[in-house]
Amino acid sequence: MMQLVTGLLVVGLAATVVFQCGCDANRGPGKEPGQAKSEPAKPAEQGNPVVVMETSEGTIRIELNAEKAPISVKNFLQYVDEGFYDGTIFHRVMGTFMIQGGGFTPDMRQKPTHAMIKNEAANGLMNDRGTIAMARTNVVDSATAQFFINVVDNQGLNHNVQGYGYAVFGRVTDGLDVVDRIKTVRTGTVGGMENVPVTPVLIKTVRRATGG
Repeated sequence: MMQLVTGLLVVGLAATVVFQCGCDANRGPGKEPGQAKSEPAKPAEQGNPVVVMETSEGTIRIELNAEKAPISVKNFLQYVDEGFYDGTIFHRVMGTFMIQGGGFTPDMRQKPTHAMIKNEAANGLMNDRGTIAMARTNVVDSATAQFFINVVDNQGLNHNVQGYGYAVFGRVTDGLDVVDRIKTVRTGTVGGMENVPVTPVLIKTVRRATGG
């Protein structure tokens, strides 16, 4: 089952994309997408885990917040350490919303995952531009491997705004220009799933940064 964000990412092959791919990735019902900001990313804080994501569009460096999102970070790093994300794609791209990935191969096959985890959307971290959050289905505690990066401030995805919300667990500290490049790719419909890049945007590898 694909994950998306309800209004953000929801479930289902054709309904799963922010939310474990499949729904209106991260956009709450009737909610208009936020406005992009151009502020430069801040450097990572000392002690926080950092991962480096190599994509076909460039490198994205992400700081993870293990203090406020311990379950999500532990889960994400488990997939990272297993090499799960290597060779997957950003399968849902919405230029005024988010880019979602981490669950499908270039031929749109969904990868099997570990068990679902608890939703940490109440941790105080906001779905602001440049943050990374867990995609899920309409079930609150259903996130597995899929994630999304907010390309605008998505207030409607925050805890108790239009529902329980989507758990933010980190932020892009370098490579926001890459994220902005990905959000502009041409998309279409594949197998009933909308907003799929016409030319696959590959996640080549995701690795812990040295010392991360």
